[in-house]
Amino acid sequence: MITLFALLLTLSGAVLVYLASAKQRLRASSLPALARLAGWLLVASGTGSWWYDAGVGPGITAALTTLMLTWVLLPYLAWWRTSAMEAGES
Repeated sequence: MITLFALLLTLSGAVLVYLASAKQRLRASSLPALARLAGWLLVASGTGSWWYDAGVGPGITAALTTLMLTWVLLPYLAWWRTSAMEAGES
């Protein structure tokens, strides 16, 4: 159960940090800076939960892997959404 909690904290934090970036393409405008701060707090909480559940080394690895996979997936999701919308307009 702690693993799921850690995963959700890290995942939601990564999404908030991404959506607060000026380079994001999922929304018309980026979220405010407060959302970025909240995202980093969620990431830190998720990392702490990973540490508690798996130990320091595996916890850091799990947190970084979750961040990496989320931040790689979101731009592809934005690209897919944009191309699907363009295909529907044609």
